[in-house]
Amino acid sequence: MIECFREQLHEATEKVVVAINKKCKKEPEVSKILATFANHSHHSRLVMVILFNKPYGVLSQFTPEAGHRALNEFGFPPGVYAAGRLDHDSEGALLLTDDGQLIKRLLSPKNAHPRTYLAQVDGEITEEAVRKLAAGVVIKGYHTRPCKAEKVVAPEGLWERVPPIRYRAAIPTSWVRLTLTEGKNRQVRHMTAAVGFPTLRLIRVQIGDLGLGELQPGEWRVVDRNAEVKSL
Repeated sequence: MIECFREQLHEATEKVVVAINKKCKKEPEVSKILATFANHSHHSRLVMVILFNKPYGVLSQFTPEAGHRALNEFGFPPGVYAAGRLDHDSEGALLLTDDGQLIKRLLSPKNAHPRTYLAQVDGEITEEAVRKLAAGVVIKGYHTRPCKAEKVVAPEGLWERVPPIRYRAAIPTSWVRLTLTEGKNRQVRHMTAAVGFPTLRLIRVQIGDLGLGELQPGEWRVVDRNAEVKSL
């Protein structure tokens, strides 16, 4: 019976991820899917949460698609699924869980949990541009919420991206740290482009209070639900 529910959870979640990745705007349909696997979780009460450092080029789903790698490569326990989305060309923190109530909470726009990103941008970003990011910018007709934004030095000890970003000798790059409480499609990339500094590399380093710590790309750890999940 439990394994049956695990399979149904996986199937339902894949539908949510696909719907979001395709920019599905049929919110009632997405809500219906969320309600379906939340109900399964209520009955099975599975309670594992995993923090994963997603490598560049990997989809936030278990099925490879369009030549991209997927989560099936990384040896996760049966029954967990991605709690949210991180684009294939972005890196860093991704949560996986078999807790339907947690996935419902994380996907709901009503629960504005913070997510922190490091963005390497094209050019030497200005203080004026950082102030605009913090105040919110207009992307595709939508004014983003105010957020935390600061220019930072290049992170020490950061892993190399494979493949590396493109470098142009005449144009420097710089880094900005952003903490958002919303998750529009490719929002950070659209925001930095809107202030004149396109994103070359994007890493999500923290979800709520859960930071990557020493996790390297492709590595994961089981999260302590009592001590660490409360911030989500």
